[in-house]
Amino acid sequence: MAAKTKGYVFVLMALTIFSAQDGISKHLAGAYPPVFVAMIRYWAFAAFALLLTARARGGFSSAIQSRKPWLQVARGLLLASQIVTTITSFVIVGLAHSQAISCATPLIIALLSMPLLGEQVGWRRWTAICVGLAGVLLILKPQGNGFFDVKALLPLFAALLFAFYVIATRLVSRYDSPSTSFFYTGIVGAVAMSLIGPFYWTWLQGWDWAWMAIVCATSITSHYFLIRAYDLLDASAVQPLTYIQLVYASIIGVTVFGETLNINMVIGSVIVVAAGAFTVWREHVVARGKARSA
Repeated sequence: MAAKTKGYVFVLMALTIFSAQDGISKHLAGAYPPVFVAMIRYWAFAAFALLLTARARGGFSSAIQSRKPWLQVARGLLLASQIVTTITSFVIVGLAHSQAISCATPLIIALLSMPLLGEQVGWRRWTAICVGLAGVLLILKPQGNGFFDVKALLPLFAALLFAFYVIATRLVSRYDSPSTSFFYTGIVGAVAMSLIGPFYWTWLQGWDWAWMAIVCATSITSHYFLIRAYDLLDASAVQPLTYIQLVYASIIGVTVFGETLNINMVIGSVIVVAAGAFTVWREHVVARGKARSA
């Protein structure tokens, strides 16, 4: 199997597992505090990060050495907050609706990259951003009284948190290696959740022990497959495929949790996905042009 083909297989496997993990997390968060569910997930993620670090060249002594440790800590806290917010939105807003709004993340990243990274955004990406944000407004359909449902802003806040996490990751990549960033992501998040999560501790009942074990297993395998995918593919090739999660989320939300998809959400999702995919593609084109002229 060709390297690129194998990379795409890894992406699809990772996204399928991520989607299953989201569905199980929604099920568990319906009965247990989202912070508690996130804490257990992070314990599995941290164990995976420790295992990879131990096997990497230089081991822990190399991974822990960061030129921007406080930025690494901020990244870890941002991702931990985003995961808790996302799991909460799965319960309050719905799996499909939350994923639809989260598709706006590349657009938010493009907006933030200008003031925070000093990047320039041309008229094409500006157009895509405006069109995509219009799609988000369509998803956040006003209620009968003419006001937006405040609960629907929860996944939008989660998307904003993740966008800041990506921006921070781009910043720190100028100074630290990917292995160092991965190590800090897992450990900082696990420590943060371990400081808060015990206050929300709830003993699991019956089959929920098995569901939590599956969440931990999927947390490890999904990240492993995604890492393998990034080893074989450029980020610009991986990012557009992540929108498959919206399809998975819609199927799981409707068939398993009885969620409904209104016409505004479907049309808005198509607009947001198209705008986001174009933004990612255009960013890749600009970066490739700069590399050639350098």
